[in-house]
Amino acid sequence: MSRVRRLPPRRSLPSLLPPLLVVPVLLLTGCGKEKAPSADGATASTAKTPAPTGTAVSEELADRATALGIAPEHVYVTGAPGFALAQQSVGVSGDDGFSASYFSRSTGTHFTLTVDHGSMTAASCPGQAVGDLGRGPTECERDGDAWYRDGRSQHEYALARDGQVIRLSADSGVPRATLRAAVDAVHRPSGDELDALLPPAAGTGPTAPVERGDLPPEGDGAPNNGVGVGG
Repeated sequence: MSRVRRLPPRRSLPSLLPPLLVVPVLLLTGCGKEKAPSADGATASTAKTPAPTGTAVSEELADRATALGIAPEHVYVTGAPGFALAQQSVGVSGDDGFSASYFSRSTGTHFTLTVDHGSMTAASCPGQAVGDLGRGPTECERDGDAWYRDGRSQHEYALARDGQVIRLSADSGVPRATLRAAVDAVHRPSGDELDALLPPAAGTGPTAPVERGDLPPEGDGAPNNGVGVGG
C-alpha cells in the first residue's frame, strides 16, 4: 500500500512577510498626500510668492538715490488700478528710507509706499504704528507673505524681508484689496520708471553750452564792450 504525503496549506504572500517589512510598505502608501507647511504656517498651495522682484540695484539707481540721501536698496515702485505716482511726493523717509505716494483722480484718495530698515514678527507687529499714526491699538493678520495691519482710521500691508519693511499704507477710504494689489506689484524701477521717480544725480545728465550775451555774432568773437550814448 502506497503512502500519501500531504503538503502543508499554502500561505498568502502578505502573511509570509515579516512584520517589520509590512510596516514600511504601509507608511510609503501615505506619502505625497499632505502638503508641507511654509515658514508662516500656510500650505505650499496657499503661500504667496514674495512680492518684490528684480532685487538687484542698478548703478544708475544707486547714483540717483544716494544723491538724495536715500539708501538705494530701499527704492521700489508699485501700482494699483486707478492710481498713479505723485512725483512730487517722492523723498526720504526717516534717516535713509524711501517714500512715494500714489493718487487716484477719480476718488481723490491715495496710498503711500514706504521702505525702511526694520523687521516685523507676530510678537512685534501689534506694537508698531500703522502709517503715520502714533502708537495705538493695532490688529495684525497674516495674509500670505505679508501682514495686514488695521489701526482703525488707517490700515496697511507690511512686507518684511532682508532687514527691511515695505509698507503700503492708506486711510480707511482706500479698499484693502487695493493695498493687496499694490503689495503684489512692488518691484525695482525699470529705466523709464526710474526717470519718472528720481532726478539724475548732479553731473551725470547732459549739459547745454552756456551762451554769453556779450559775444558778437560775427567777427573774431571778442567781447563787445561798446557802450551807448552817455555811457
